[in-house]
Amino acid sequence: MENDTLSTSVPLAEQTSPLSGRTIGLVVLSLAFILGFPGNAFVIWSAACLVRKHTVTSLLILHLAVADGATLLTAPFFLRLLSIGQWEFGLFICRLCYYICGVCMYASVYLIVLMSLDRCLGVSKPFLSQNIRTKVVARSLVLVIWLLSFLLAIPVIFFRRLENYSGRFICKLSHDNQQHLVFHKLFETLTGCILPFFIIICCYIVIGRRLKETRFRRKRRTSRLITVIVVAFTVFWLPYHFVNILEVVGKLSGLKSVTQAGEKAQPTMIALAFFSSSINPILYTFTGSSLLKAAGVGFMAKLFDGTSSDILSLRQGTGRSTQQREEVEMKVVRNENDENITPIGLSVETTLDGC
Repeated sequence: MENDTLSTSVPLAEQTSPLSGRTIGLVVLSLAFILGFPGNAFVIWSAACLVRKHTVTSLLILHLAVADGATLLTAPFFLRLLSIGQWEFGLFICRLCYYICGVCMYASVYLIVLMSLDRCLGVSKPFLSQNIRTKVVARSLVLVIWLLSFLLAIPVIFFRRLENYSGRFICKLSHDNQQHLVFHKLFETLTGCILPFFIIICCYIVIGRRLKETRFRRKRRTSRLITVIVVAFTVFWLPYHFVNILEVVGKLSGLKSVTQAGEKAQPTMIALAFFSSSINPILYTFTGSSLLKAAGVGFMAKLFDGTSSDILSLRQGTGRSTQQREEVEMKVVRNENDENITPIGLSVETTLDGC
C-alpha cells in the first residue's frame, strides 16, 4: 500500500505547477525562520527562566512560543523542497513535518482561546476565577490542549502523500475522492477556525460589556499584549481557512474556476499562516519597547512579569477564606461609593515556581 502511495503519478494535465509560488514561499519561509526561530527561543528562555511571577498569561505565552518554535523547526525541509523543486526526505518525514505543523496550529489557536477565556473569567467572575486559577488547573488545561491538538491533527497523516510530477516527488495534500476532500477541509476549518474564533469573539463581547458596566483599574500593557496576539493570529490564519471553504464550495458546486482559484491561492495562504509563527516575538518586542532601556535583555521577562497583577494572578492555593472574601467585598463597595472601583483580586500576586 505504501509503495502505491509513493508511486502515485499525476496526469500530465495536472503537472503544470506542482509548486506554484515558489519564489514567494522561499522569501516568506526564509524570513519566518530567520526572525522567528531565535525570537521564539528568546521568548521561551525569558518566560521559563527569567520571569519571577509566573501567571496564567505568561504560562500560555510560553507554550505558544513552544508551538511556534516547533513549527519553524520544519522550515528547513520546506525550504529545501522549494529550492530544488522536489521532496527528497521520504514519505515518513513528509507526513511528520505536516503533522507537526497541524498539531502546532491547533495548539496555538486553543492556547489563545484559553487566554481569552481566562481574561473573560477574570473580568466577569473574579471570585470564581481566583478559586480555579491554580497552577494545577492551568497546567492541566495546557496538557489537555496539547493532547487534543495531537488528536485533531491526525487526518493530516492520512491525506499527505508523495506524488510523482514528471519524475519528481512532491509531498502533497491528496484525497482519494471528493468526499474526503470536503470532510478534511471542513473538519480543519470547523475545529481550527470557526469553533475557537466563536469562543474568542464571545469572550471579548462579555469583556467589553463588563468593562462598560464597571470601571476596572488595570494594566493596559497586558490587555494590549493579549489583544495583539489574537489579532495577529486572526490576520494570518483566516485567509487560509477562507481558501479551504472556497475549495469546498468549488467542489460541491462543480465550479472549476472557484476550485482553481482556491488551489492557486493556497500556497500563498500557507506561507502567510506559516509566517504567523514568527510574528509573536516581534509583537512582544513592540509591546514591551518602553521596558527595553530599563531592563535590557530582560525586557521581555519584565513584560511577562507585568501580567501578574492584571485582574488576577495564578494562585498556588485553593481559595480565600470567607472572611477574606467578605473584606474584599466591603472594600469594593466602599470604592464603588467613592466612584473608584478596583477589580477584586488586583493585589493578589502569588506565583508559580521559577525556572
